[in-house]
Amino acid sequence: MKVFEGIPYPYDQRKRMVVPAALRVLRLKPMRRYCSLGELASHVGWTKSAIVESLEVKRKVKSEKYFQNKSKKAAAKKTALGDAKVAAVSAELAKHGF
Repeated sequence: MKVFEGIPYPYDQRKRMVVPAALRVLRLKPMRRYCSLGELASHVGWTKSAIVESLEVKRKVKSEKYFQNKSKKAAAKKTALGDAKVAAVSAELAKHGF
């Protein structure tokens, strides 16, 4: 098993997606017990879980801010291009009798 801290080079450029077949709620029966890798590692002596949790909180805040900015830009671009593009296409179609 390979374990990385962060996202290594070839994978940080790829789109992130959810694999439904790998979701815990779909793979495990409700009565089954489970644990996370971080919990398991802390039981055998890993002491960095608090640091990882604080970094994860910071990453989530940063990611949410990035997503909000991306959504605003996409909406602004859609409204800016949408009206002009529709008008240009309608004018071109009118020239051809549609």
